[in-house]
Amino acid sequence: MPSPEASHITMDDTQKLLPAVQRSFGTFTEDMAPAGALEDSIPVAPQADTVSIQSIEKTDKPPPAVTQDAELVTAKGNVITKDGLVFHSHGSDSDSTLNDNIFADPEVRDYYKQVYEDAQYECRHVFDADASWSQEEEKRVIRKLDWHVCLWACTMFFSLQIDRGNINQAVSSTFLKDLHLTTNDFNYGNTVFLVSFLLAELPSQLVSKKLGPDRWIPMQMVLWSIVAMSQAALTGRASFLLTRALLAVLEGGFIPDLVLWLSYFYTSRELPIRLSFFWTALSVTTIVTSLLAFAIFHLEGVHGLAGWRWLFLLEGLITLVIGFSSFFLMPASAVQTKTWFRPNGWFTDRELVIVVNRVLRDDPRKGDMHNRQAITPKRLWSAMKDYDLWPVYALGLICFIPEGPPTYYLTLILRSLGFSTINVQLLVIPSSVAHIITLLSITWISEKINQRALVAVFQNLWTLPCVIALYKWDHLIQSKWGTYALVTVLLSYPYCHAINVAWTSTNSNNVGSRSVSAALYNMFVQLGGIASANIYRDNDKPLYRRGNRNLVIINVLSICMFVFTKAYYLWKNSVRDKKWKAMSHDERMHYVRTTTDTASRRLDFRFAH
Repeated sequence: MPSPEASHITMDDTQKLLPAVQRSFGTFTEDMAPAGALEDSIPVAPQADTVSIQSIEKTDKPPPAVTQDAELVTAKGNVITKDGLVFHSHGSDSDSTLNDNIFADPEVRDYYKQVYEDAQYECRHVFDADASWSQEEEKRVIRKLDWHVCLWACTMFFSLQIDRGNINQAVSSTFLKDLHLTTNDFNYGNTVFLVSFLLAELPSQLVSKKLGPDRWIPMQMVLWSIVAMSQAALTGRASFLLTRALLAVLEGGFIPDLVLWLSYFYTSRELPIRLSFFWTALSVTTIVTSLLAFAIFHLEGVHGLAGWRWLFLLEGLITLVIGFSSFFLMPASAVQTKTWFRPNGWFTDRELVIVVNRVLRDDPRKGDMHNRQAITPKRLWSAMKDYDLWPVYALGLICFIPEGPPTYYLTLILRSLGFSTINVQLLVIPSSVAHIITLLSITWISEKINQRALVAVFQNLWTLPCVIALYKWDHLIQSKWGTYALVTVLLSYPYCHAINVAWTSTNSNNVGSRSVSAALYNMFVQLGGIASANIYRDNDKPLYRRGNRNLVIINVLSICMFVFTKAYYLWKNSVRDKKWKAMSHDERMHYVRTTTDTASRRLDFRFAH
């Protein structure tokens, strides 16, 4: 199962892709739907990835609220803003081909052709506004992309999780004893890692923007692998803390950088599905590394080295190989797959046209530098002022804390029950397998019934009886298999992180703010991880009664926070409904044309809940 560190994916870590996704901009008037149909017209989850703007009525001039930031307004009514967003107006006499190909508008085509030339876009020679292809051809291309791009991205993510997670396997052996460390020192090391990871994220994005993710990601991997291998030579507390900090600095920003690279090959609708593989990959990594550790710990004492030293050395070597391989398996773009060691490339000329043009039609800005815009402190501050997203940020801060300490301490708990270091590696596998099943299930249910809070809260409803048992059960630790069963059930919890990330994105309602709000949410998750890493203290072991009592309190608070968030968004939507319904048709038209409200501040926007 993912550690609290793993929740940075946020995909941290998942929605960093969204600067490259077209804005969903849905508005409502009586011309567009019958009375009482307002709720169905609001751009909530399933509609949040649409790529066009609905016209309010047929007009000679687009609404000022849209055109005031326009770089180009075409004769067909399409608008290109200064930051590259394309708004497609569906007039009654508009060309139906524009629904699938915005470049069918000659003015949009010519505008972006010049943009791509000015930006020296590496795929500009393949851009073809008139290209067409069948669904079967596109499916074949996507299968190739999944094999060459997505599979290797998951392999690189596997590498990340090995080197930042194997510390939990190391402590199941003589790691703490050999380095004269206490569990407080272990907590402090986790805290140093999380803080350093958080601080490194923005600088890493800036470097990636400058060098390109195809260069920066392999460099990160090679560098952190060297640090990971050097942990085999740790001598005490100082070297332990130093390597934790260096690992985090080098790994920070890796996930959004990797998502950026993926966005060069996939459309906005395809990318979230590929990113969902990352969450399942976390648990798969735990299973694979547990089996690796089971084998590696048999090297205990070989050449005078402890088993944990072999663990860091050999697993670091694995990720080093993956890092060097990434220099050759991460082309900068679809047109750069042909090289001296791959003379035929990945795609035929026909496939290359499909790969490039389908992505550009999904988001024309992928041919300039807009989709490579880094998160800056200014953009973060702007997102922080959007108080309507504070409830979701608060959830990110607290909802993953209850399962955090048991995750960090799982191998130590199992060792305290009398299990051997080698057997511990196998005993962590059942919870990881169950975790994959519950994660996929809760995410599927959320999408199926279009609910966030009432589904995501099941994570904390699952963990609550478990942490209460950890706090109150008199036979904790005394009952060897009972304690193991309890911790296994706890760590099989349905992980709601994917739901929360998508929730944050949907309620941002703007491509410019989505990536920033997702990054901000991720930072709150990391802050929660820092708190989680310091709940179990050395003077509270072995039962950690005080720590488990705090977990019960935080768990109850998290459940209440989910309920509050649901109620808050229902209330906000109700208030806006009343205001909207009280307006006359002309007043609604005037608001849509003249409002300066943006994103989730718009009166015609409704929050997902």
